[in-house]
Amino acid sequence: MNFIKRDIETERLILKILDKTFAEKVLDFHIRNRDFHEKWDPVRDEKYYTEEHHKKELEDELYKINKGLMFKLWLFEKHDRYYEKPLGYISFSNIVRGCFQSCHLGYKIDRDETNKGYTTEALRAGIDFVFMVLNLHRIEANIIPGNIPSFRVVEKLGFCNEGISKKYLKINGIWQDHIHMVILNEAME
Repeated sequence: MNFIKRDIETERLILKILDKTFAEKVLDFHIRNRDFHEKWDPVRDEKYYTEEHHKKELEDELYKINKGLMFKLWLFEKHDRYYEKPLGYISFSNIVRGCFQSCHLGYKIDRDETNKGYTTEALRAGIDFVFMVLNLHRIEANIIPGNIPSFRVVEKLGFCNEGISKKYLKINGIWQDHIHMVILNEAME
C-alpha cells in the first residue's frame, strides 16, 4: 500500500516522504540539532550519528509507511526545490487499525526554524491527511510537562489533555512523566 503518490504542499512548505538517498541530509539535520533536541530524546549512541544508521532507518520507515504502520513527512521550504535542507519532520507512528484506529504523533523542528509556525503548518496538513485519507479516529501526542513549545503547538491544533502517564518514556536517560494530549477525528463521530 503506497499512501501518497505526491508531496503535500502547504502555504510555505513541501512535506515529503524520504528514502535512503536522503540519509546524508537527514544525518546533517540530526547533527546540527543534536544539543537542541537532546533533552527531549532518548539517549543516542554514536552509531545514531552515522549516515549508515540513517540509511537503514529511512529504509525501515519507508517499509512501515508502505505497510500502513506509520506516516512520516520531512519538511522543506517551497523554494528548496532540490530538497537540500530538511527543516524537521512530522510522524504518525504506531498506527493501529481495527476498533482503535489510532496513532502516535511525533515532530521535530530545526533549532534555527523555531517560532516561525512551520511545525503547526505542517501538522495541520498532516492531521488532515491522517483523518481524511487514512481515516484514523484518534491521534495521541505524549509530551514531557516542561516542553512548553510542544504544548503550544498541539493546543493550537485542538488537542485536549487526557491526563498524565507516569514514567511513560525513558527520555535523556530518565523515565519521565508525559501529558497525554489527544485529538479526535470529528468526521468519524
